[in-house]
Amino acid sequence: MAETILQHWLFTRFAFPFLLAFFIVFAILEKLKFFGEDKKQLNALIAFIIGLIFVAFAYPVDVVNNLILFLSVALVVMFVGLLLWGFLSGEAKIEGSGVKITFGIVILIALIIAVIWATGVWGDVIDWLFKQDWSNTFWTSVLFIVVVAVALTLVLKSSGTKSK
Repeated sequence: MAETILQHWLFTRFAFPFLLAFFIVFAILEKLKFFGEDKKQLNALIAFIIGLIFVAFAYPVDVVNNLILFLSVALVVMFVGLLLWGFLSGEAKIEGSGVKITFGIVILIALIIAVIWATGVWGDVIDWLFKQDWSNTFWTSVLFIVVVAVALTLVLKSSGTKSK
């Protein structure tokens, strides 16, 4: 894949982290008015110095780069989840909290599957879950537990309604 100008090391190792640190520190200093009213030049100078100190060391820049990557991916995943939730429960009145919880669980499972697929590890996950020595026993046990739990729920729910 071709490298763009925005992927050049000068931008990713210096310019973007410096600008991020500068603007965050400047905004905080402006909001707190730590040095008093109308001290934009002093706040900008201090933010500039802190930004330069920040990019002088590789480790903090790497930490911030990783956090920004995580934040952007997490925001997109949350946006997709909220978009799906809006499609399912937008104008329609969903009656009962059980239905809302069920929709929420289905959306959460769909998001987890989508993230696993989008990251390219879907095949590894399928291999780990279903093509191991322990897989057959594990999934048989899970199915048995689910069947027993559903049966118990149905029996307890029906016996609870008779006694009322």
